[in-house]
Amino acid sequence: MHSTNPLDIPFHARHEDELLTLDEVAQILVTSPNTVRWWRQTGTGPEFFKIGRRLYTTVADLRRFIREQRLASQPVVRGPKAV
Repeated sequence: MHSTNPLDIPFHARHEDELLTLDEVAQILVTSPNTVRWWRQTGTGPEFFKIGRRLYTTVADLRRFIREQRLASQPVVRGPKAV
């Protein structure tokens, strides 16, 4: 029987309720786990919750975080300059 590693599934193809660990989030965002921990501590990263002693977020929450970051980084559209 062939076992599929969940990390082999592309992020865009994952179900929105799938749980992700802090380390998995760091891998997806191509950043260090310490950066994700810092974001969590400062309240600027994706939302995490505990099950037992482990931290998780969902694919949907991570997608929301990515979308918010993308929208926040877009330049403000301004009207034409007055001459």
